[in-house]
Amino acid sequence: MTQALVLNATYEPLCVVPTRRALMLLLDHKAEMLQPSERYVRSENLCLEEPSVVRMRYYIRVPYHARAALNRRAVFARDGHKCQYCGAEAESIDHVIPKSRGGRHSWDNVVAACRACNFHKRDRLLEEIGMRLRHPPAPPRQRTFLLLASERMQREWEAYLCLPSGSALTA
Repeated sequence: MTQALVLNATYEPLCVVPTRRALMLLLDHKAEMLQPSERYVRSENLCLEEPSVVRMRYYIRVPYHARAALNRRAVFARDGHKCQYCGAEAESIDHVIPKSRGGRHSWDNVVAACRACNFHKRDRLLEEIGMRLRHPPAPPRQRTFLLLASERMQREWEAYLCLPSGSALTA
């Protein structure tokens, strides 16, 4: 099933919904289409372009800031798919303070790492082996990272999302 990006009236990303839900928002005049896909939905009397990006006609107040789920995909997106020790292409995630040393599995303790740096660091602290982080890990602040939970992100969404440089979108 295809998906559509839903933007608030202020062009902030709200969520990703199935295309069918986006079509209902359009037909109910609750949203406007900003970016159509190259596909069509046909019925006996109607032929509509499938929406890829829709914008709500009125502002939706988000009552709380949901936290992004801590998973491999989100860590890679936050770190731009680069090793936070040497800058090479990241292949795994690493706990800055190893779990064996009491480190937690949290946003401020997990970074993307290349295989060589992860193997070199093992279960030691950075001070013990003279390694340094390029950027201190922190929870992502943008709602954009919530969209990373979507299995497939379309290329046409890129113009509406503030993704860090180096983030890869899969079509």
